[in-house]
Amino acid sequence: MNMLEVFVSSLEEFQPDLVVLSGLHMMEGQSKELQRKRLLEVVTSISDIPVGIPIHLELASMTNRELMSAIVHQQVFHVVTSLGLNEQELLFLSQSAAGPHSSLSSWNGVPDVGMVSDILFWILKEYGKSEGRASDLTRIHFHTLAYHILATVDGHWANQLAAVAAGARVAGTQACATESIDTSRVSLRAPNDFLTSHSEAGSRIRFSPDEPVVRWHRERVSFHFTPVLVCRDPVRTVGLGDAISAEGLFYSEVTLTSREVVDNFS
Repeated sequence: MNMLEVFVSSLEEFQPDLVVLSGLHMMEGQSKELQRKRLLEVVTSISDIPVGIPIHLELASMTNRELMSAIVHQQVFHVVTSLGLNEQELLFLSQSAAGPHSSLSSWNGVPDVGMVSDILFWILKEYGKSEGRASDLTRIHFHTLAYHILATVDGHWANQLAAVAAGARVAGTQACATESIDTSRVSLRAPNDFLTSHSEAGSRIRFSPDEPVVRWHRERVSFHFTPVLVCRDPVRTVGLGDAISAEGLFYSEVTLTSREVVDNFS
């Protein structure tokens, strides 16, 4: 993160279509005061990125709840457009900020889809773009071994079906180190049926191979779910989360500039 200011100052020169950031977890070894100071500097630098450039923040595993809470509450989420995270990071985030299902100590096997959906919805409702809140956050790409969910605030993103499918596909090809999915080396581990929520009366969805991407809606948030063809004997796992998020972003389409449009939850 030390080079963030230099990076932001050079954006005008090469004019990117998208900015992807990571590395906040590397502050865990710093003092609380230094963490607080650095997070404020990070927010200032991100805020200097020209309007119209989407900003994706890829989280990473942490053990310091105070740092995660500070990332959530010190405006970091408000200045990024998109988040990428896995099941450990999602639950730790909820635990650190007293979110849904935060009493759960850890996932038992494949993360429950309804619980994951509840936490994603809570993040976007509490910290995402809404009426009266100066936030840019409108998208979260959640990835776990068995499935992916792309949650987006309505009116800001398009092509979500292709984006979440592309992220799931690259998870299988990169882990097996193949150019395309080798059906003899992968398996399905996603649940055959699941509830879309446990916090409210969620609907029950039964997965069908004829419809590999399932969509549901909750207030002003759309969810796109797809299973992953999991590599049985993985060859490459380092950087898999980054590859998943990058592939999903490549297929995502920004329909409206988040900083220019005020949206609200009905």
